[in-house]
Amino acid sequence: MPELPEVEVVRRGLESWTTGRTVASAEVLHPRSVRRHAGGPADFAGRLAKRTMLAPRRRGKYLWIPLQAEDEGGPGEAVLAHLGMSGQLLVGEPGREREKHLRVRVGFDDDGLDLRFVDQRTFGHLMVADLVPDAFAEGALVPEPIVHIAADPLEDAFDAEAFYRALRRRKTGIKRALLDQSLVSGVGNIYADEALWRARLHWARPTETMSRSDAARVLEAAREVMAAALEVGGTSFDSLYVNVNGESGYFERSLDAYGRRDEPCRRCGSPIRRDEFMNRSSYSCPVCQPRPRRARY
Repeated sequence: MPELPEVEVVRRGLESWTTGRTVASAEVLHPRSVRRHAGGPADFAGRLAKRTMLAPRRRGKYLWIPLQAEDEGGPGEAVLAHLGMSGQLLVGEPGREREKHLRVRVGFDDDGLDLRFVDQRTFGHLMVADLVPDAFAEGALVPEPIVHIAADPLEDAFDAEAFYRALRRRKTGIKRALLDQSLVSGVGNIYADEALWRARLHWARPTETMSRSDAARVLEAAREVMAAALEVGGTSFDSLYVNVNGESGYFERSLDAYGRRDEPCRRCGSPIRRDEFMNRSSYSCPVCQPRPRRARY
C-alpha cells in the first residue's frame, strides 16, 4: 500500500496539473470507487461539476483537493482520496485510450489534460467531504472523515513531545505504535522497518521502555528515510504504484531492511532476518537491532 512518500509524490503532481482548474464533468464508471460517498455516484459527479479545484493537501496516506466554495458562507468541501492497494490518480490527454481499470474520470472546462482514478483492486476510494477544523494545526481545515488521523512526521503540526508521551502510555511494540494512524500517520510497513533499522531499534521494543532520545531517534530516522524516498519518487515494487504521469519510483533500490531477507546488513554484514508480524513481515538486523528481553508483539 502506498505510504506517505508515495502519496506526497502524487500530491505534488496533482498540484502542477489541477490547481485552479474548473471541472466540466465527472464520470463514475465503477460505484465501488465512491462507496464511501454517502450520496452515491450521481451525487459525487454532481458535487464536482462546475467546481474549481484548489491546491491539493495531504496528511499521512490521505490526500485531498479542496474545492472553491459555491458561496462564501457555505461549508468548505474537498475531494478526499485514499489510494488503497492499487489506486492511481493519472493526468493525460482526454482523448487517450481508456485504461482497463478506469473507475472515475474528471474532465475540465479548458479541454486540457483530464484526471483519472484507475484502481485494479478497487480497495481505494474517492469522496466529496466537508472540511472541518484541524485538531492538530490551528486555523487549518481537514476533511471530516479523517479528523481523527494524527499529524505525520513531515508536518509542522507534528508534536514530538506528545508522540513520546503517547508511546509511554501505549504498552505495545514500537512498530505497532508507528503503524497506529491515530498516533502518527503516514508510516506503513516499509518505512517502519526502514526507520527502525536506521534507529537501531528492534520492532518489538516495548514502547514503555522508550526514552525521549529513543523516540527522537526513530522520528528523525522516519523523516530521513521518507525524505530520501521522496527524492526518487517513492517505492514501487510493481506497476500498481505510479505518479500522476504513470512513472514508478526507485527507492526500492535503496532499502536497507524491508524485503532483504538473508541479504547482508549494510552496516555489519549479518543476514537480515524476516519475522512474521500482524499477518505481514518485519525485517531487521539481528546484530544491529537485538531483540529485547521483554518483547511486545
